[in-house]
This record gives sequence, structure tokens and C-alpha cells, in this order.
Amino acid sequence: MERGMTPTLGIPVVFLHGIGGAARVWTPQLAAFAAAGFRPVALDLPGYGARPALDRMDFDGLAADLEATVDRMGLDRPVLVGHSMGGMIVQTALRRRRDGYRAAVLSGTSPAFGNPQGDFQKQFVAERLDPLDAGGTMPELAAAIIDGMLGPAPDPEGRALAIACMGATPAATYRAAVRCLVGFDERANLPQIRLPVLCLAAEHDRNAPAPMMERMAQKIPGARYVCLPGLGHLPNLEDAAAFNAAVLGFLAEALPPGTP
Repeated sequence: MERGMTPTLGIPVVFLHGIGGAARVWTPQLAAFAAAGFRPVALDLPGYGARPALDRMDFDGLAADLEATVDRMGLDRPVLVGHSMGGMIVQTALRRRRDGYRAAVLSGTSPAFGNPQGDFQKQFVAERLDPLDAGGTMPELAAAIIDGMLGPAPDPEGRALAIACMGATPAATYRAAVRCLVGFDERANLPQIRLPVLCLAAEHDRNAPAPMMERMAQKIPGARYVCLPGLGHLPNLEDAAAFNAAVLGFLAEALPPGTP
């Protein structure tokens, strides 16, 4: 599913969700970005919502799917906003089409996951898949998963939306995404990025810690780094106003009026 507020007007901004998300996690952003003169488009990734899964989920395949969607919709050099796994797709897309985008926002993400056989990676997979292997369902597990990601005082409606999206994620898609994450590594490409980038961290994000994101920003020429205080791994839902202000402020500087 694709969600947007305006059919053709404004610079397109494509939003890509994370592992337990969906296009609708960006609902708090769509009206704000349309009001600012952009054309916001939120996508369901393959395997989410009503979309069929890829035969094999990997980041080049996910980026190729993004490219096909951008081309089909006629989106001219869109801004990419990716959260968590979505931010990894954005990094892959920037490598594959170096002149294909105007700017990018990397929210709560990282440039690599490390050795897939390493202890941290094995623990990451086990913590996320063992409850499913033990017979749990995504609707049953969703609240605990989401609450483990949030900061101390999330917006209640944002929390509820996050839980609903996580609970609606097919177990097979969640399993494939977890295993896809551990093979990610775009570190070598960071110095090659040549467009405006915002690395957007959050104070209480344990999945993508702020110091790591700051180091990531330092590897991207000219990148801007912002840390949102008081928030966790889902800042666009925990405090939509703060998230929107950070991204729109960045875009106002990166894409001043008259930007082609």
C-alpha cells in the first residue's frame, strides 16, 4: 500500500518503515509534510500490508523494489526518509542510484550489523525469534516488543499504532527481516554519499544508540546529526511534532525554495 496526501504536487518524500512497521506508521507525518509543500508517500515494504514478499529478502532486493516503485509512480529524485531497517534500505539505494535522490534522512539506523556469525548477532536473532519458535504469535508479542523500544514517555496514540503495526506483521516476514538485518553492511559507501543527509538519533534508542549514529554522520561528507531528547527507537510515533520539526527543518536548509 502507498499512502500519500497529494497526488502530484511538491517535491516527493518517500517514507520507509522498519522491521515491525507498515506504511501507516507514517500517518503522523503525512499531513505535516503535505502542509509544508511536499508530496509525502509512505510505502509498505514487500511482505507487509497486502504486498507479496520477495522470494528472498535482502537489501539489494528491497532497494530494487523501491526503485521500481519510484519509477512506476513517476517520482522525480525523491527525498528518502528511512527508519531502522528502512534506513538501511535508504543507504543501499544511495549506493545503487547515486544521482537518483535529492536528500536522505536516516532515522534510528546503522551502517552495518557486523559478522552474521558473531555472538551479538546470534543473540539478536535469538531474542527476536525464540518467542515465535516457542509458539508465540505476533499479536501476542507485539506490546512487549514495542515497549522494549520506546523512551520513557511516548505518545499513547503513537504507542498504540506501533503495537498494531507490529501485531499485523506476518511472522514469516518478521523472521525474514530479522535474518536479513544481520547481513547488512554499507560502511564502505558512507564516504561516497554526495547529497544532503540527516542522521536523526534519539536519546533513549537502544537499537541505534545516539553515539553510534553520531559516528555514522561523521563518515558522510556534510551530513547533519541531530539527537532528539527523551525519545526511544520510534521517534516519529513517540513525539511526531519533534520528529517532524527536525526533518522539516533539515529539508528547509537542504532544499531551499527554487531547488530543482
